[in-house]
Amino acid sequence: MAETTPHSGFDVLLVEDNEHTAYMLEFILKRSGYNVRVAADGRAARKLIKEGPPADVVLLDLMLPYVSGEDLITLMREQGDWRFVPILVLSGRLLEQDIVKALSLGANDYLTKPFRPPELLARLKRMIAVRAEAGAPR
Repeated sequence: MAETTPHSGFDVLLVEDNEHTAYMLEFILKRSGYNVRVAADGRAARKLIKEGPPADVVLLDLMLPYVSGEDLITLMREQGDWRFVPILVLSGRLLEQDIVKALSLGANDYLTKPFRPPELLARLKRMIAVRAEAGAPR
């Protein structure tokens, strides 16, 4: 019988085009009990957002092929069931203007690369808890 963690059953949409980073993040998230769907580029993420059920939280890179992370934030904030899904941007963009833009478009939090896995997991846990406390649909 598999041991459950506090995050068992929570779905993360991971949008990351760097294969090594995506693999590492998927490993960390699954080991922490999350269910993970991976989109390797903006076009694949857009398709999941338009056609799939909403995730509980999105982990999003900004610099993506085909469709930018900024455009995906805008799409999610306009897309019915995805409107209230927390978005944590994980990006190599360090400029204040990039962070402010992502947050003003509707991202809930921003973490720069390189990141520390414990901090990333703590931010995801907090975002899910805040959403649950607000009574947002899952």
